[in-house]
Amino acid sequence: MNLRKSKFYSPTPFKERALDFLKSLPFWRSRKKGMITTMKIRLKDIRAVFFPLSFHEKYSYLGYIPWNEEGGIFKAIEPLVIFMDHKAKPKLCPRWFLRFLHLFGSDNSIARVRNFTLHNFKKKLTKGIMIWDYKTKWVYYDLRISVSGDDQINNMAEDIEEGFYKRGEREEKKSK
Repeated sequence: MNLRKSKFYSPTPFKERALDFLKSLPFWRSRKKGMITTMKIRLKDIRAVFFPLSFHEKYSYLGYIPWNEEGGIFKAIEPLVIFMDHKAKPKLCPRWFLRFLHLFGSDNSIARVRNFTLHNFKKKLTKGIMIWDYKTKWVYYDLRISVSGDDQINNMAEDIEEGFYKRGEREEKKSK
């Protein structure tokens, strides 16, 4: 059944769509709709788009990137993030533009969406490549990485998980 012909469907008026778009533009205060509140975009967020200072700020458009640039987990995930950037970033598209779309499309979040048009455009440009989560389970060296991408990215994530586990297990046996 066509949704537009349904008696329950009423198209959103242009005025309401335009107002919604204007509210998602820079320097607009956060909005609350039900239980969901959008982020208040500050000057430091805009600075991070154009002048990133850290690894996290540079590749933040890929999703859940490590904050701390020290330690074994960062050293294990860094090659995966750089490979994902290589696969996700279109050749003629600068990274600042992808960070801009990530900030104003989804509030620098992997769960929240501020503007569906910008969010979907970023998703289309990056081919849906994203790192959802990374964590250690049970013991510090049991690393789990959740990514969305093609087979190469998934295989690399699995290889990193397996290598991280084997190295951690070997170090633990040496220390005992």
